[in-house]
Amino acid sequence: MAKRSAIMQLSLSVRIAEEFHSKEAASMPLDELARLAKRCGYAALCMRASQVGVQSPPETVEAAAACLAENGLAVSMVTGDFDTVYNNDNGPSSLRNITPYLDLAKRLGAPRIRVAVKQESDIAHAQRAADEAAERGLQLVHQCHTLSLFETVDGIERTLTAIDRPNFGLVYEPANLEICGQDYGPATIERLAKWVFNVYLQNQLLKPDGALTLPTWCAGDVSFDLIPVHASGGVDFGLVFAGLKAIGYDGTVTVHQSAQPGETPEASAAGTADFLRELI
Repeated sequence: MAKRSAIMQLSLSVRIAEEFHSKEAASMPLDELARLAKRCGYAALCMRASQVGVQSPPETVEAAAACLAENGLAVSMVTGDFDTVYNNDNGPSSLRNITPYLDLAKRLGAPRIRVAVKQESDIAHAQRAADEAAERGLQLVHQCHTLSLFETVDGIERTLTAIDRPNFGLVYEPANLEICGQDYGPATIERLAKWVFNVYLQNQLLKPDGALTLPTWCAGDVSFDLIPVHASGGVDFGLVFAGLKAIGYDGTVTVHQSAQPGETPEASAAGTADFLRELI
């Protein structure tokens, strides 16, 4: 693959104003969050249903679009419902009726929509949804994620090959790969390069007595502590960025993490932005 000069853009997920386990209620209004993102040097917000989703009335969507325009912020991606956020059994339901999600993304100026694929039977629905999205110039993406066909590198490659749509790709997310015992460095990034449409970053310390435990299909229950993205000792982000630069990635890098206890959202967003600008 030819290498290009990688100029990545920073995006802040509205998850920073959510709790880790409670992802439906926002802790601050969108206008306040948008101003925070702008102050901290982000170019975009990654929108989730805690702020605006397919459940939102039209006037809320219009107000969000106006707020983003006023603050000069793009929307890097839309996750339009809570089922996708929670990655539950209803997560793939958007693939059966993608139109409202496409409408939302178009109104917010987002180029892509996050979806969920849980089982082989979802692949045909993913293909049809991707075809409809392509008619409107939009991408569908799936995050590296536990309890999905995107847990392992082999599974990701196999599923994306089966879907076989140029506008259906991957949100590359090293922390979920680490939880599943997968390599997340340059070799894996190179392997998946043609599908990397977006990047999510969050950080953790794997430990048997960690405060949080997530179930996985491939590695059982895995425990860890959440730590700030800019804290040392967790995910090797130097390795991640070496891989992204090697493939010439020039897309969005999204901070996908809630603020940690004792840390304000602004302190978290600012510290992480400073850290990532050094890596970029």
